[in-house]
Amino acid sequence: MTMLGNPTLRLFIGAALISLSPVWVKLVDVSPTTSGFYRMLIGGTALAAYLLLTRQKLELPRRTWQILLLAALFFALDLWFWHRSINYIGPGLSTLLANFQVFIMTAAGIIIMRETPAPTQLVAIPLALIGLALIVGLDWQSLPADYRTGVIYGLCTAVVYAGYLLSMRRARQGSTHRIPSREIAIISLVGAAMLGLSALVEGQALVIPAGKDALWLAAYGLLSHGLGMMFIASSLPHVSTTQAGLALLLQPTLSFVWDVLFFARPMTPKELAGASLALFAIYLGSRRRSQQAQGARQ
Repeated sequence: MTMLGNPTLRLFIGAALISLSPVWVKLVDVSPTTSGFYRMLIGGTALAAYLLLTRQKLELPRRTWQILLLAALFFALDLWFWHRSINYIGPGLSTLLANFQVFIMTAAGIIIMRETPAPTQLVAIPLALIGLALIVGLDWQSLPADYRTGVIYGLCTAVVYAGYLLSMRRARQGSTHRIPSREIAIISLVGAAMLGLSALVEGQALVIPAGKDALWLAAYGLLSHGLGMMFIASSLPHVSTTQAGLALLLQPTLSFVWDVLFFARPMTPKELAGASLALFAIYLGSRRRSQQAQGARQ
């Protein structure tokens, strides 16, 4: 068995690649909408090429196509909010807030699907809120306006990210393909069209200003979006729930590490304690649902 034949290794490599997503966004000198457009266009084109090479047909029920269009809208909104949050509060905190989706998913499970929450999930929610309070502080009005906007965008990301995951879960029901390569390719290309239209409405140029920006965007689309998502999706059916939960936890953790290493983010002991507590809460909240997140990306 080759190294990449090991599903656990693929899982953690995929999580590491996706954790670099906010780094590419911070590095490129384009608008948040434009970077999202190129992520989905480049990644979606690569996935479409993979489908052609493997001769996979897009024979999906009409209902599935409708759900995938909704998932594409959620994914486009996800990147729209998240990329702006990254610019305001940095890769680490924005990605941490985006992963609060596990609590939105828990609430959806209780309210919509009448699921009984696990005790650890109920404990996780207040822990996450305490962790967030330690990071941003309790005096909300004293925070800079841009910082508050970034936090709000990060929490909006969590909401639409949960919508994307729920849509993907519904679209995958009854599928005989273990890897959602067709679904992710469709969502990526449709989402790219949505973000491209949004950029035009916003008056944002889709022109890439420099060669280095093209390089960062190519890395974003190919490595983090295409390869990272496929590595995770291909490994989830073969790993334990605990391993999947740890991989989902690795994404925001590494994003914080990259934020400190690459962008010299200052971290006070209180912020570090808050981030650690929030990450632990995310892990507790995600253990039960981690194997359902085959479309996971951040």
